[in-house]
Amino acid sequence: MEWVKTKECAREFMVGVAEMTVEFGKGCRDIVKQSLVNEDSFIVKNLGRDSYIGKRLRGPCAKLFAKLSFFNEYLPEDKDPLHAWSVIFFVFLLAFLALYVNFERDPDAPPVKQVFLHPPSASRVVLPDGRYMAYKEQGVSSQRARFSIIAPHSFLSSRLAGIPGVKHSLLEEFGIRLLTYDLPGFGESDPHPKRNLESSATDMAFLADALGVNKFWVVGYSSGSMHAWAALRYIPDRLAGAAMFAPMVNPYDPMMTKEERRRTWNKWTRRRKFLYFLARRFPRFLAFFYQRSFLSGKHGQIDKWLSLSLGSRDKALMEDPIYEEFWQRDVEESTRQRDVKPFVEEAALQVTNWGFSLSDLKLQKRKPTSELLSWLKSMFTETEEYTGFLGPIHIWQGMDDKVVPPSMTDFVHRVLPGAAVHKLPYEGHFTYIYFCHECHRQIFTTLFGTPQGPLSIPVNVNQATLEANIEQQEGVNDDEYATD
Repeated sequence: MEWVKTKECAREFMVGVAEMTVEFGKGCRDIVKQSLVNEDSFIVKNLGRDSYIGKRLRGPCAKLFAKLSFFNEYLPEDKDPLHAWSVIFFVFLLAFLALYVNFERDPDAPPVKQVFLHPPSASRVVLPDGRYMAYKEQGVSSQRARFSIIAPHSFLSSRLAGIPGVKHSLLEEFGIRLLTYDLPGFGESDPHPKRNLESSATDMAFLADALGVNKFWVVGYSSGSMHAWAALRYIPDRLAGAAMFAPMVNPYDPMMTKEERRRTWNKWTRRRKFLYFLARRFPRFLAFFYQRSFLSGKHGQIDKWLSLSLGSRDKALMEDPIYEEFWQRDVEESTRQRDVKPFVEEAALQVTNWGFSLSDLKLQKRKPTSELLSWLKSMFTETEEYTGFLGPIHIWQGMDDKVVPPSMTDFVHRVLPGAAVHKLPYEGHFTYIYFCHECHRQIFTTLFGTPQGPLSIPVNVNQATLEANIEQQEGVNDDEYATD
């Protein structure tokens, strides 16, 4: 009997809650009617039945409601469909929010590792505009460097990435000095108030000047390649060559054919396509997604954060504890400043106008400004002038890469036929460049040939000191001879 009474009380309680919800909906409706949808309100004048928009939408909406009217058969006969559907929508919204909160706080889920803020540890240089740029140096010293490499990092990364897992012994063997740096607003670098790809190339040149580097190779990986492309465009005289790994280009590039664009976009998830759309049209809305993922203060998986679709080998690499530790430390450094603006800027730079085209990098004869001027130059000079990048460009592309599809590299090779493309069967987006000693050796051998080690430092001895030591030694020998 007690169970029956309890069940009856619960039923009456639920009926009362339902009636109160209906009355609450009616009250909200009356408030909206009295305050927002009276005849003199802005909404009625511009969106009402007699407005221009209302007249245009009246016919299509009437057809849509007519097609959906059969749902009214499932409603109680004594209830107004408008009131009932408003209550149903309100209850559905509450249920969705409850499920969302419950999903976020699942008690059975494993504990999430918190992002740790490490003490500052970077070396920094001061740029001409007063900003500080953080950098990291690996390999041999500047005096012994046979080759210098500068590597801008990709999205959600930092100076700690560089060439992931490259061994110091290998850099020593080839005589390489590897320099990596934090982009503006990332890691320990100060933000740039008006950042673009030209300023990115200029920052790279300033870093090289501050560290005593004249000519250097630029290495671009994934989205970090756009900074390498910018260096090829704006500071070509400073570059000895370029090495690109799964190079990202603007997916909205007008030079892409429909087939190239289709093959590229079909490899991406719907969420990633949506994020690219926001980055191009409404970049400020990206802050909401970023703050709930990699800027939330909790660690997660890169494929979920960036909506990446990965191949089997990439997924296997991500489960490796070595990669996980490296990735988490790199993310902690990248998000050190907890500022969403640099990430929004980086995403917007990727999909908006770069300020140049890849065709500008193509090696071609300079077009004469006037026929008379070109004739006069040909009379006094025998050499021909060229535009574009004169040095070598190497591109490595995994054929199982679903983050930067091979169709992007096909597009680059069509625009820049002089670039050397190395296609890697069965390789994904991460597997070739991450923690692969033999892969790194192959890369350096392709770029620099047979390893010759670092340069030998000549020992400069003062001539006067040398002569004095010789005379002193001769004097000692004469004394010993006289004693004998």
